[in-house]
Amino acid sequence: MVHTIQLTTKLRDEMIDITRQVHDLLKQEQLDEGIAVIYSPHTTAGVTIQENADPDVRHDVLLRLDEVYPWEHPEYRHAEGNTASHLKTMTTGASQTVIVSGSRLLLGRWQGIYFCEFDGPRQRNCLVKFIRG
Repeated sequence: MVHTIQLTTKLRDEMIDITRQVHDLLKQEQLDEGIAVIYSPHTTAGVTIQENADPDVRHDVLLRLDEVYPWEHPEYRHAEGNTASHLKTMTTGASQTVIVSGSRLLLGRWQGIYFCEFDGPRQRNCLVKFIRG
């Protein structure tokens, strides 16, 4: 079964901690051992695993991505005007895989799972699939 986490993003660029939602879905699945695949079906939004203890990390990551991929650039050609969001998504990736053991997501002490919006605000879906094994 594929689960859907529905999100309403509020900003053009933001990182939303979805760790709790993924954990709650894991409890519903009653999975003891396997993997969780967390996937963004969008070309302008990604998924990453990052520190979740200090919110300044999210700020700093988004700041640096804006510096590397500015919203406006004189040589961008994409007609929709959101080339930067596509580049940021390529950098974060569209999915993450997390090991499940003992009915727990095996994330590090400071790690969280983040849905990364780069072209908001929008209505988004994040898909989660658990694979036993």
